[in-house]
Amino acid sequence: MIILTRLAGSRFAVNPDLLERVESTPDTVLTLLDGTKYVVAEPVEDVVARVTDYRATVIATARRLAEQQELASASPESASAAWPDDVTPQLAPAVPLRRRRRS
Repeated sequence: MIILTRLAGSRFAVNPDLLERVESTPDTVLTLLDGTKYVVAEPVEDVVARVTDYRATVIATARRLAEQQELASASPESASAAWPDDVTPQLAPAVPLRRRRRS
């Protein structure tokens, strides 16, 4: 998530994976995949930089986790310490995206 500021001054977080378009008209307008639009105080260049930083962080984290898994598989005693026997990790169900209906 990236943190942005509305024109009124309140801050909110947006998932950059849901961004379809960022425009300057002259205010910066974010358009999400479902058609939702947000007007933010940050210039387009700052929004793009934040999205780039977010994606770089995701890639770096994925690489670090892969390296940890490789180390854990190399030493079986450390792999068993990742999850206790009585804990089973579960993922939340996926939520489908739907376009907003315009009235």
